Amino acid sequence: MDPFIETHRQAILELAAQRGAHRIQLFGSMAKNKGGPTSDVDFLVEMEPGKSAFALGGLLMDLQDLLGRRVDVVTPAALHPRIREQVLREAVDL
Repeated sequence: MDPFIETHRQAILELAAQRGAHRIQLFGSMAKNKGGPTSDVDFLVEMEPGKSAFALGGLLMDLQDLLGRRVDVVTPAALHPRIREQVLREAVDL
């Protein structure tokens, strides 16, 4: 996992909990420690039952503000079938 994410790990987990997200995982270049200073950050999260897409969008905005870079936040159900298995296999727990 990228040291940049490690530095912000606790704050990321706290923001996720406030928005009703759990099982926070990282995937993509930052999970493989191959990201650079302009790399986006890809999160895979599970939302509490009853949480709306607004909560997921709010989490995305919170994380972008915290990290100061582009962030993608997706749920397992929203993963495109073409990449689903690879993402699930490579995702690392925060």
